[in-house]
This record gives sequence, C-alpha cells and structure tokens, in this order.
Amino acid sequence: MADIATLTRSRFLLRSPGLVLSVLVVALVLGWALAPSLFTGYDPLAGIPRQKLKGPSAAHLFGTDETGRDIFARVVHGTGLSLRATVLAVLIALVAGSIIGLIAGSRGGWLDSLIMRIVDVLLAVPSILLSLALVTALGFGTTKIAVAVGVANVAHFARLMRAEVLRVRTGVYVEAARAGGVRWPGVLTRHVLPNASGPVLALAVLTFGVAVLEISSLSFLGFGAAPPAPEWGSLVAGGRAYLAVAWWMTTLPGLVIAAVVLAANRISRALEGANRGE
Repeated sequence: MADIATLTRSRFLLRSPGLVLSVLVVALVLGWALAPSLFTGYDPLAGIPRQKLKGPSAAHLFGTDETGRDIFARVVHGTGLSLRATVLAVLIALVAGSIIGLIAGSRGGWLDSLIMRIVDVLLAVPSILLSLALVTALGFGTTKIAVAVGVANVAHFARLMRAEVLRVRTGVYVEAARAGGVRWPGVLTRHVLPNASGPVLALAVLTFGVAVLEISSLSFLGFGAAPPAPEWGSLVAGGRAYLAVAWWMTTLPGLVIAAVVLAANRISRALEGANRGE
C-alpha cells in the first residue's frame, strides 16, 4: 500500500510540476512574512555606505541599494507589510461580496435587480482605477490601500456568489430541506452557502494574486507606507532612478511580485478544476 501511495504522489508531481512549484513559492513567501529573521541576518533599514550599489552576490543575493542596504533583506522584511495588506483586502472583498451575492441570489425580485445593476456599474470600472480613486479619498497608508483594493473587488465576489446561489438553490437537497420544514435562513447556512463556496474560494485565491499586484502598484505610486518601510511596490519604485547602473534594485523585487501573482493564479486554476471534478 505504501508503494502505491508513493507511486500516486510521484505521478501527481509529474503531472502538476507547475502547481507544486506554485505551492512552494507561496509557502516560501509565507515563511518570509512569519519569520523573516530566519531567511536573512541583515537589517532592512540599516545600510553600509561602502557597500552601496553592489550587484547580486553570495553576500547580497539581491544586491544592495544606494545607501548600502541589503535588498533581499528589504524584500523579505517587506513581505509582512505587503501580505497583511493583501490578506485584509481579500477578506474585505470575500466577506462583503459573499454577503451581497447571497442576499441578491436568495431574495430575488427588485432587490436582486437593484444590487446587480450596481454590481454591473462597478464591474465596468477596472479595479485598479477604482482602487486608485478610493485610496485618493481615503488617504495614504498600507491599511487604507488594502481597504481600497478590497472594496474595489467586492463586485466580483458578489456576482459569482449570486450565480452559485441561484444554481444551488434549485438542488434536490435544498427542496427536501424546505419540504422538511427548515426555515430559509437555515437552508442558506446549512445547504446553500457550503455548496456555493467552492468557486468563491477559488476566486479568493485568484484575487490574492490580483491584490498583491494592485497593492504593489499603489505602493509604487506612493500611497503605501512612508519610507523607509520596505513595501514591495515602494522597493520597485525606489530603484527607478538607478535602473541604468543598478538594474537589480527594480528587477529582483519585481520578479518576486510576479512569482507570487503567477503562483496564486496557478493554484486558483487547480482549485477551479477540482470544483469541476477535473
């Protein structure tokens, strides 16, 4: 039996190397966020002037910046800031969008029509532009850009949750529960919501990658934490003036952002395929 299990795992790894790599990337980044000191011994805020603008090497994996700070240390220590904002944004979008979609799909009628027309208007505006408009009104700061990105993505969750509720509520088990005397709120919480949550959770993973990109973009534009806080987007922005002589200052943090976004997209596709039974 052990040989069969080992063979099954080996076949899975061979069929889905991209998925395995994506999980490893996300696990590594989570490790950076939870215990950055385990991955680097450099202070992300203290620089050594004589080491400024040094290229990638064994001593400095991502090189150093204009003040001699280790860029890898700044990326690792900045992971906590960026991921906390990302998780907050996804939670806001997931919870608010799911509640709105659940109400629209379960109530129907004029309320459903009104909610979905508002959702259609929000979906017509690119989320990054809506985030930019919201954060301009809210002000600067990591938490505020997280709220802005979360609110900007609520409409995506609302539309998907509504569609799933409309699909699930016609199921035989829902009708049986209703016929058995279970009240509609109980049917929603016990039967409809659990069976409609699979695609919504897959969207949450996809939105995680989108939120990383959008939060980094707003941080790049200067709406995030004030310097010298090492947010991912601000690290990319800080290297623009030295792009000709120190390409690593912008390129390597940018590649970390790209890797996380691609990994989240791959995991989301795997979850979506699992929900379809593939």
